Amino acid sequence: MSLQTIDAPAAKRLIDQGAILIDIREADEHGREHVPGARNVPLSRLGSLPAGTAKAMVFHCRSGARTSANAPRIAAAAGCQAYILEGGIEAWKTAGLPVATDRSQPIEIMRQVQIVAGSLVLAGITLGVWVAPAFLGLAAFVGAGLVFAGASGWCGMAKLLGQMPWNRRPAKNAVA
Repeated sequence: MSLQTIDAPAAKRLIDQGAILIDIREADEHGREHVPGARNVPLSRLGSLPAGTAKAMVFHCRSGARTSANAPRIAAAAGCQAYILEGGIEAWKTAGLPVATDRSQPIEIMRQVQIVAGSLVLAGITLGVWVAPAFLGLAAFVGAGLVFAGASGWCGMAKLLGQMPWNRRPAKNAVA
């Protein structure tokens, strides 16, 4: 079974006719911004799709890249006619379709990692230039950590940030 790509208005028509909209982003991303009525089934839990309950499913992520990259896995898990929302939730918003936003939810973990890593690198370089060259080691350590995270798929900083109090609240509308 292959996945067809459809634009936001066509996806909306399918959903209005009974298709299920599946958001494959992680719960933190879905909790902050999502299409009303979308079911959050992250890629890591594709096996928990509501199989046999729909004639069709429309899958989306933020931009469409994650969904397209995982199309074979999604198609295998869908068990019915499946579609990819071209451009993801960003295209949905551009088409003027409704999106629920909850600014009380924390920003996505990966954005938090980018902010913290960038701040640490900047601090390490600034302190290394103005205080003591040994502080350049901080920038090198963070850079090495980012390379390791990219190569291995495991990010210690993301794990640590995930344990922070602001990230411990369960995201609304998330599937357990």
